[in-house]
Amino acid sequence: MDINSLEKVNDYEWHVAPHKKMRVPAILFGSESLLKSMDEKAYEQLCNVATLPGIVKAAFAMPDAHWGYGFPIGGVAAFDPEEGVISAGGVGFDISCGVRLLTTGITKTDLDKVKDKVISKLFKTVPSGVGSHGVMILDKPEMDKMLEGGAHWAVQKGFGLEKDLERIEEHGQMKGAVPEEISPRARERQRDEMGTLGSGNHYLELQEVHEIFDETAAKVFGLKTGDVVISIHCGSRGLGHQIGTEFLKMMVIEAERSGLFLPDRELACAPIHSQTGQSYLGAMRAATNCALANRQVITHLVRKVFQEFFPSTSLNLVYDVSHNTCKEEFHSYEGKTRRLFIHRKGATRAFGPGHPELPMDLREVGQPVLIGGSMGTGSYVLRGIKESENVSFSSASHGAGRQMSRSAALKTWTSGRQLIDQLAHQGILIKSISDRGVAEEAPGAYKDIHEVAHSTDRANLAKKVAFLTPLACIKG
Repeated sequence: MDINSLEKVNDYEWHVAPHKKMRVPAILFGSESLLKSMDEKAYEQLCNVATLPGIVKAAFAMPDAHWGYGFPIGGVAAFDPEEGVISAGGVGFDISCGVRLLTTGITKTDLDKVKDKVISKLFKTVPSGVGSHGVMILDKPEMDKMLEGGAHWAVQKGFGLEKDLERIEEHGQMKGAVPEEISPRARERQRDEMGTLGSGNHYLELQEVHEIFDETAAKVFGLKTGDVVISIHCGSRGLGHQIGTEFLKMMVIEAERSGLFLPDRELACAPIHSQTGQSYLGAMRAATNCALANRQVITHLVRKVFQEFFPSTSLNLVYDVSHNTCKEEFHSYEGKTRRLFIHRKGATRAFGPGHPELPMDLREVGQPVLIGGSMGTGSYVLRGIKESENVSFSSASHGAGRQMSRSAALKTWTSGRQLIDQLAHQGILIKSISDRGVAEEAPGAYKDIHEVAHSTDRANLAKKVAFLTPLACIKG
C-alpha cells in the first residue's frame, strides 16, 4: 500500500481523512513495514466501511488487517443503535471463530518423552478437516438448547467444568440468541459437527511458553516459562457459514429497500432496528453460542487425552475470546457512555483492568488477548489495557493475518508434505488429513507475527505478556 496517502500520527497509527462519501476517518494501526505490505484492497474496503450510516468515530484496521469480504479482515467499526447498520460481511462467515488457551502444568521436557504419541492420539480424538463429524448428533430440541446455551449447554452435558465458564467471553453464553432464526440448512450442516476443528486456518496446537514480558500478568494467567500450553482455534463450522451466506442475500434486498448507499455490494447491510437486522442479530448470537459450545467440547476431548498420558495434571482455561462478532457494548466516547454495536471481523475484544465484564481474578491485569500465529512461527498472549478504550473501542489484533492468498500459497509451496518434513526437522510435529491444506497455511503465507504483536503493543491496543512457540500442531 502507498503510505504517502496516509497521515502519520505516530509510528504505529495512520489516518485517512474523510473524502468522497466517507462519514468518518479511517484509522490504520501498524508499523510502516506492515502498512507498506498491506494490500490496496484492504485500504479501499476500510474507506468503504467509513461510508456506512451511523458509524461512530472511525473505521479501524488492526495491524494484521488484510483483504476480506466487504469489510477487511482485521476491521473494526462501531455503530449507533438508532442510526447504524449491521453487516454480515462485517462479522464474517465463520461467526465467533476464536481462540482458547489452556495451561497443562507440564513442561516441554515432560511432553518431549511422549510428544509423538500425544499428538497422534489428539489427531484421532479431535476430528478435523472439511465435513468432519463430531462426537454426537443433535436433534432439533438439543440443537436449540445448544444454540441458546453455548458453553453452558456443553458443561451441563458433561463436557467441561463449571469454572471454565468464568474464563470465557460472555461467560460462555451469548445472550439474545434466537434459535428460530437458524434455517433448516444451517442446522443440517451443524447436526454432526459439534466438537470438530474444521479446516482452513483452524488448529489445535501444543506450545511452549518461551518468553514472558509481563511477570505480573503471566502469573495471573498461569503462564510459566518452559511450560506447555494448548491453543484451540475454531469457530461455528458450517452453521455460521450458512448464516452468513443467507443473510448477505437478505441484506442486499434490505439495503435497497432502506435506501442505503453501498459503495460495494459485499457491504450489504441492514439498519440495526429493522426486522432483517434484528433477525441477523438473533441468528449471529446463536452461532456464537455454537462456536463457544464447540470449543468447550473440544476442550473436554483434549483433557481426556492428557489424562491418559499425564494422570496427575489438570488443564485449566486461561481464556476464550472470539474474533468474528458484532457485540452490543457500552463505551465512553466524546465524554459520554454510549451504547454501541461493535463489529470485530478478524479482531478481538480487549477489555482493560477493572472492566466489570471480566472475572474478579482477571480485573487486576485486564483481559487475556490471544494472537494466534501460523504453524511453525508462534503465538502471543497479551492483556487488555484501559487506553485501548479510547484508541479502538477496546479492540486488538487476532492473529498474524495473511499476506498471501491460498491460491498463491499453493503456487509457492506445492508440497504440503515437504513443509511437514521441514517443520519436523525443527522439532514441530504437524498432523493433517490434507497436504494441500498444509501448503495453503504455510507460515510464509502470513505476516510476521512478531511485528504484528509489537505493533499491537506500541499502538496501545493491548500489551504483550508472553510469546509461545509451537511444539506440535493439528491442522484441518
